[in-house]
Amino acid sequence: MTLIQWLLFILLLQVVHFLGNWKLYIKAGRKSWEALVPVYNAVVLMKIINRPKWWVILLFIPIINLLMFPIVWVETIRSFGKNTTKDSLLVILSLGFYIYYINYMEDVSYVENRSLKPRTAAGEWVSSIAFAVIAATLVHTYFMQPYTIPTSSLEKSLLIGDFLFVSKFHYGARVPMTTVAAPMVHDTLPIIKTKSYLNFPQLPYLRLPALQKIKRNDIVVFSWPVDTVEQFFKKTTRKIRKPIDKKSNYVKRCVGIAGDSLEIRDGYVYINGEKNQLPDRARLQFFYETDTDGKALSVKSLRSRYHVREGGRLQDGNYILNLADEDAELISKNPTVKRLQKRLSPKGEGEDVFPNVKSLNWNKDNFGPIYIPEAGKTVALTMESLPFYKRIIVEYEKNSLRVDNGQIYLNESTEPANSYTFKQDYYWMMGDNRHNSEDSRYWGFVPYDHVVGKPVFIWFSWDSDGQGIDKVRWERLFTTVGGSGKPVSYFFPFVGLMVVLYGFNWYRKRKKAA
Repeated sequence: MTLIQWLLFILLLQVVHFLGNWKLYIKAGRKSWEALVPVYNAVVLMKIINRPKWWVILLFIPIINLLMFPIVWVETIRSFGKNTTKDSLLVILSLGFYIYYINYMEDVSYVENRSLKPRTAAGEWVSSIAFAVIAATLVHTYFMQPYTIPTSSLEKSLLIGDFLFVSKFHYGARVPMTTVAAPMVHDTLPIIKTKSYLNFPQLPYLRLPALQKIKRNDIVVFSWPVDTVEQFFKKTTRKIRKPIDKKSNYVKRCVGIAGDSLEIRDGYVYINGEKNQLPDRARLQFFYETDTDGKALSVKSLRSRYHVREGGRLQDGNYILNLADEDAELISKNPTVKRLQKRLSPKGEGEDVFPNVKSLNWNKDNFGPIYIPEAGKTVALTMESLPFYKRIIVEYEKNSLRVDNGQIYLNESTEPANSYTFKQDYYWMMGDNRHNSEDSRYWGFVPYDHVVGKPVFIWFSWDSDGQGIDKVRWERLFTTVGGSGKPVSYFFPFVGLMVVLYGFNWYRKRKKAA
């Protein structure tokens, strides 16, 4: 929906509210016109139902307002003596329209200074759970979201089985565009496995102010730009178009920011002609092919000695291993290893990579140079440059485009377009696990409006290859994602602090009781 359409929709809601409540406003000692004025009518309603004014803010926060509306409906009818469970169910199941019936068909009286305390234990539980869900949804949507690492594309920095907290406020929280959706789930409802949202209505893209810009080599969580799969990690031929905020979430390292010129040479990234220097916690990995002298080289033993997670045997004495360069150097000194060679795609040997132009002969290890678009910058638009920017122009920046006799036309213009000016910043995301990462090399640029947040904290880590209690990676619990040097776990200091606080609280209660 456009901004104009949303304004009209909001005005329609005000009319709906007025028609259903104006008599109740009068019975509460207010003026009927007060039920019609946007925002002010909500402030007045909070006075009528004897609730704090800051509830009005919650009514205008996307997703949170879906949880607040049923509460306000119930509070409204209770302010006019409708306190039964039947009344509460009717107003919720009718999406608030039961208030129309009360407004026009029943002679109710306003209950001034009514008690706000739930009348039953069940009512108190429902009230507590409702506001706990609202608080959790507010934090999850606008401040901090839990996230699980599902793949090995950032292996060594982030491991499969790491449970993260992803900050929404570092890069500016993205206001949900999908306004009708289940809280605290992504695109699929658990258990029943159905879609968790409605495609309509959609809010225009809006992002809250950011604390920082995305920097080169930041690890970023983002909505996968080309996601059209029904469910992530589920093999299916059915494809659907999802709203931006319901696309599958990916986590990669941002190796190129808006305005950069990026090139990949033998697997290493070069930015503006200089080799990209990764943080000391990052370790690039590549596939290596190794020959042995005929003795078995156990991948299981390699995992324990060199932290190799992936690899397999091709034939007798021949293995493919996924290694960091320093681990490859150690393995090469193993007396059973005759040869250890990095499996790089040679320059000029084409593969199916972005922008899918065969004449470029680019591949995953030798790629580019390519310009990463920056908001406000203009590029020449030709038949040669079009494959690089067509998806940006059409999909991400919502222009119509047609090609006629070698000429490019945008929107309704009858004049050929010779240039294009970008509306937002774009980024180049790659995995440190260079030969086992589906990233920008295969699907191109990541728009800023697809950015979700910044991983900041690992609160738990689970190793599926471990046994018993060793499945928990204790050294990774309560560690930071960023920073330099070896990660330090703050788990046991945290447990100690909790014990001290619990002990202090117990002592204070005993002293008060005495």
